[in-house]
Amino acid sequence: MNTSAHQLHDFAAKHHLIGLTAPSLQALMEGKSGYSTSKARRFLSFQDRINKELLSHRIILHNRYTEWFKQGEQNLEQVKAFIVQFSVFSNRFLIAQLLKTINADSLESMRASKEILANEIGVVFNPGKRKTQKTLDPGRETDPNLVSTEGSVEGGIFRFQAAHFEWLLRIAYKLGLGFNDVGKRSHGTQATLFFCDELNRLYGSEDYKVSQAASYAVENWAAAGFWEELIEGFSKFNERTGMALPLAFFTWHSRLEAQHARHTQEELEEIYFTQGIKEDEFIHYGNEMLEGVAAFWEGLEEQRKELAAIH
Repeated sequence: MNTSAHQLHDFAAKHHLIGLTAPSLQALMEGKSGYSTSKARRFLSFQDRINKELLSHRIILHNRYTEWFKQGEQNLEQVKAFIVQFSVFSNRFLIAQLLKTINADSLESMRASKEILANEIGVVFNPGKRKTQKTLDPGRETDPNLVSTEGSVEGGIFRFQAAHFEWLLRIAYKLGLGFNDVGKRSHGTQATLFFCDELNRLYGSEDYKVSQAASYAVENWAAAGFWEELIEGFSKFNERTGMALPLAFFTWHSRLEAQHARHTQEELEEIYFTQGIKEDEFIHYGNEMLEGVAAFWEGLEEQRKELAAIH
């Protein structure tokens, strides 16, 4: 059944279901098993709770560190400290993503987690447009400004230089930091390591319902605008200092996260209709994950104040 966006909107308006994603509306129109208008209205009430009790978390609405960072007034030591801590988080996120893959509750969920893991370590998304061997340019293929944010790792090409950690290394090198100065647990502050450990405990939980709540929280935090604030701050820093730090790691993630949040919302609705969700537990574990996120940024906020007088 091929239903137009206009038809889906009319259906939603008629049944007072404005706010549901298109896949859920399509499933309702088709009478798919598990889907009903009464359950859909219950979901919208649940979504209202999520908006008020989870997505209103301080780290989503008011990230003091990134609000400061976007002003572009950071000194060199503050920028170095940020890259070191972000590199620890970025590198150790691989552990949480592997746990999420191992602890998936279905083959489909495992594959979705593998997509993220494989892309993180250097498999470029294949957007479905095949290139001939003659046109492949390894340098351009691994430039995060140019690689696709859409598609699948299925049929994608692995490149060492396409690993997200290596994109961060390009910035580190420009700042005078070496490979052994970034990314290791020993480089992390207490706040950063707490965040990484909470990712393992919640995002990578053996209880996939906990993992789903944590994943929803993480994706909505990631799509809340902090990437844009970092990009703005780095751009001003580059303009002020002439350092020309490569920012593609941040600009690529900014492009990607809006898609992730949309897919996460669709997944939440599908789980609600087909498996059911314990609403209180979902909100509880989502907030626990956001407390971990907040610890990371609040740790950076304290660190940057300590480094404010260093030039």
